[in-house]
Amino acid sequence: MSFLSREATIAKPGFSRWLVPPAAIAVHMCIGQVYGFSVFKKPLAKVLGITASTPADWTEADVGVAYSIALALLGISAAVFGKWVERSGPRKTMLASLICFCTGLVLASLSVKYHQLWLLYAGYGLIGGIGLGLGYIAPVSTLMKWFPDRPGMATGMAIMGFGGGALIGGPLAEELMKRFSSATSVGASEAMLVMAALYAISMLFGAIIVRVPPADWKPEGWVPKQHTAKLVTTASVSVDTAWKTPQFWMLWVVLCMNVSAGIGILGQASPMIQDMFKVTPAAAAGYVGLLSLCNLGGRFFWSSMSDLTGRKGIYCIYFIVGAALYASVPWTQGRGSVTLFVIATGLILTMYGGGFATIPAYLRDLFGSYQVGAIHGRLITAWSMAAIIGPQLVDRLSVANKKTMPPEQAYNSIFHLMVGLLIVGLIANLLVRPVDAKHHVKEPAKA
Repeated sequence: MSFLSREATIAKPGFSRWLVPPAAIAVHMCIGQVYGFSVFKKPLAKVLGITASTPADWTEADVGVAYSIALALLGISAAVFGKWVERSGPRKTMLASLICFCTGLVLASLSVKYHQLWLLYAGYGLIGGIGLGLGYIAPVSTLMKWFPDRPGMATGMAIMGFGGGALIGGPLAEELMKRFSSATSVGASEAMLVMAALYAISMLFGAIIVRVPPADWKPEGWVPKQHTAKLVTTASVSVDTAWKTPQFWMLWVVLCMNVSAGIGILGQASPMIQDMFKVTPAAAAGYVGLLSLCNLGGRFFWSSMSDLTGRKGIYCIYFIVGAALYASVPWTQGRGSVTLFVIATGLILTMYGGGFATIPAYLRDLFGSYQVGAIHGRLITAWSMAAIIGPQLVDRLSVANKKTMPPEQAYNSIFHLMVGLLIVGLIANLLVRPVDAKHHVKEPAKA
């Protein structure tokens, strides 16, 4: 087991830190498949009927609960295991993520085969969700240690792979289901098994090549600057103290509102565009992949920009521009312009992804680098709450609206609701202030 220990992953002299991003992306691109889960919604809602849903089939809203459970467990497991991740190192954590996430896919496959909804929730939701949490925070924490000179860019690299998971996972699932579909199967069960095997290989690759820097390592020629920005500290705050500060909870609200406004739309992306613009399932899968690309690109672009503009300023952009774009979406549907709809929602997803990638650097600014990975793990509980609020609002309200109006109009009121969530996030962001010096630790021990 020494190969899996943190000590075994300490980089030797001459190791290039640029080898770490591929390791992070190899894991995040796999667990980011959760963003492409919406392509399974319609097929899983007709497992028994094959060509059309029957009364005994699951509903799309029933299937969507697994998505919410998985993302809720992502935040919970990240909070619970944050300190363990810091102690154990990225290799052991990535392997644990592999086992949980791929096991979740296998159990989800069995749930479809035997049509057991509880097994879908337990497998993909509960066990797979734990794998999401472990696989999410380990690369983020590791890359922030390797790139202290560019923390925003580092978190963007670490998290953009997760945002791009649906870029591969959505079209891959659609193609596999098409190949395995028959008169007696929608092909989802077989597709999940194949994806579990492919993802296991990629995540194992990441776990093998990942490294952590030696103690007190810093980039060659880099001298830490004395920051003049009020929100950037050179002091440190422990995880057990950080979560008791008002700054932590303001950022908790910031992340929760940003995620709630984006994740519900992303989780319903495939059925939504089919209902609103009558596109084919294949085109909808392509749309899911495009949103994933926007999510991915936004994570790197906006978080890198935050190194120049500051984190507070960049979040103001996310909330103000995002609210304006959400308000415009019903107009694009009224005009029947799928092009304008795709552009508006794509831009929204760039800032949704940017919010994820910027938050670790925001935490580092406020609380220092000491135990920032564990602090990040606890803050991700905001994602857990958002995973319930966002998808369930969209799923339940769209189902209710379809009973009283045409399907293409069922989402318009939901977009207006998302504007309200972003305004709440904007207010919380404006209230963020520097952490009081009384919370600083004088000589932090090594995490």
